[in-house]
Amino acid sequence: MAAAAMASLFGCSDGAPANSNVTPPLAAIDGSFARIQREIFDPSCAACHAAGSGTARQSRLVLSADSSYQQLVGVPSLQQIAKADNVTRVKPFRADSSLLYHKLAWIPGHHSRDYGNLMPMGTTQGVTAGQLEYVRRWIEAGAPRGGHVADTLVLRDNRVQAASFLALSPPAQNGLQLKVDSFAVVPGVERELFVYRQLGNPSELLVTRIESRMRPGSHHLLLHTFDESNTAFPCNTRPVPNSVRDIRNRDGSLNIINLLPMACHVFFGGAMTPEFDYRFPPGVALRLAPNAALDLNVHYVNRSPVELPGEAFANLYTTDRAQVQTIARTLNLGNNDIVLPAGIRTTLTKVFPTNVRTTVLALSSHMHSLGERFEIRVRRANGVESVVYTNTDWEHPAFTNLTTPIVLERGDALVSVITYNNVTSKTVTFGLTSVDEMGIIFGYAY
Repeated sequence: MAAAAMASLFGCSDGAPANSNVTPPLAAIDGSFARIQREIFDPSCAACHAAGSGTARQSRLVLSADSSYQQLVGVPSLQQIAKADNVTRVKPFRADSSLLYHKLAWIPGHHSRDYGNLMPMGTTQGVTAGQLEYVRRWIEAGAPRGGHVADTLVLRDNRVQAASFLALSPPAQNGLQLKVDSFAVVPGVERELFVYRQLGNPSELLVTRIESRMRPGSHHLLLHTFDESNTAFPCNTRPVPNSVRDIRNRDGSLNIINLLPMACHVFFGGAMTPEFDYRFPPGVALRLAPNAALDLNVHYVNRSPVELPGEAFANLYTTDRAQVQTIARTLNLGNNDIVLPAGIRTTLTKVFPTNVRTTVLALSSHMHSLGERFEIRVRRANGVESVVYTNTDWEHPAFTNLTTPIVLERGDALVSVITYNNVTSKTVTFGLTSVDEMGIIFGYAY
């Protein structure tokens, strides 16, 4: 399966399954799980999740034959929604509570909960219908390490589970839709691009809900405004509207011209999950000025042998001024002072003090592949701290909608505490590319 995506799939855990003390010796293992290992994990997952690989270090998930069972069966998931739903990586006798089954089930209408990308990620198809049923029957039989508990006849169903995608319908009224039109992602590459869209609004827009949907294989869709207070180059210029701007040239080198606007971006909305739907509390809205524009950023990874289509939609739902009592703002709190020595873990702390009373509605985080843990803390004026957000998945960070908003008084602060593991042989610093690092708190507040 795709490299860091399996980390987001199952989360991180050092624990062994509850029934690991009855695992038979490896030499004696045969049966249904052995077949799942040979036909699914070995060809589709184990290459990325090999001992010592970057993916294994990040996820603590090794899917080679000598490790996969212990790291799947009975092990809790740290994927935020799955954890809240009490879904484990594999729960014996309960396929409906096993994240492995949900992530392999490319069944239209199956996913009522967002547990992240389907697997294998970066492809246009999943395991066969027979393989999926075989996995389900093995789990329902108790997910034993040995023994033949699933009927091999179901494996004759070779129908391939194709990735289904339903375009997002635009708002029926009071809103607008933005789109990144379908584009090709060739086999074995990542493609990240920008499209600058002018909204054509003669008067202000008050946005009460942001909804997005992306085709399978996506990493993120982000919507950005520009820092209007910065009049220096490049922030005093705007991209050409409706033109696709790739961040890499055809030879794989970075396109510096297309990267420059990133230095001026201000987060407005978006997600790192295939589907996203955020609604502000009643009476609260984000404001877009007349004649506004948004820079859409999408990132796709194609690890399949065939061309993968990319496409993304974003709906902005709006309301009348009379319905809005409070104008929200976005949080975009970044630490640019990042220096990570080679070969060691480094924890960096950045304090963002509050000068005025602030009510925080939602929080998310952004770091790159060396990031292992991102904590957001509230530090009160008296020095007392409490953790209000934790993320261990750099690719698909949790977006936490705070049921009870956090109120920060003057003198309080938000604090980012980020642990990076620089497994490279070079010092890594802050930067815009995937080989650099970042540490940003995103969210909404007023």
